[in-house]
Amino acid sequence: MIDLNRQARLHEAIELFFHAYRAFTAPPDRILEARGLGRVHHRILYFVARSPGTTVTALLGVLGVSKQALNGPLRQLVEAGLVGTATGTHDKRSKLLSLTEAGAALEAELSGTQMALLEEAFTAAGPDAEQAWRALMGTLGAPG
Repeated sequence: MIDLNRQARLHEAIELFFHAYRAFTAPPDRILEARGLGRVHHRILYFVARSPGTTVTALLGVLGVSKQALNGPLRQLVEAGLVGTATGTHDKRSKLLSLTEAGAALEAELSGTQMALLEEAFTAAGPDAEQAWRALMGTLGAPG
């Protein structure tokens, strides 16, 4: 038998997730749009900032996208002077990625808006809610 109350709560969870994600992405979206960039650029900047010197191959794995999907946005960031590339020391075929000074400043601005939102929400909801949120996000984001 279908639990209609459970279905209603799950629909509500989807709606809450949608509205929270929209609120979470809106401030960086405005900053990116002013530069002619989008969310994919933000994801690249974010993960390169977390792992300077990462390879394109490693970035592909983290983002879970194809080489073709990454190529255009990454090239735009390089051409805009936001991401720098260097040849790998052990494998000359590999490209090492890092943020330029301008890229680091933009990434800090973008992530700063999101960290402020998270800090406000975590403070309002309390430490138990933050721990539960982290567990939920970890479960949702787990491979498989």
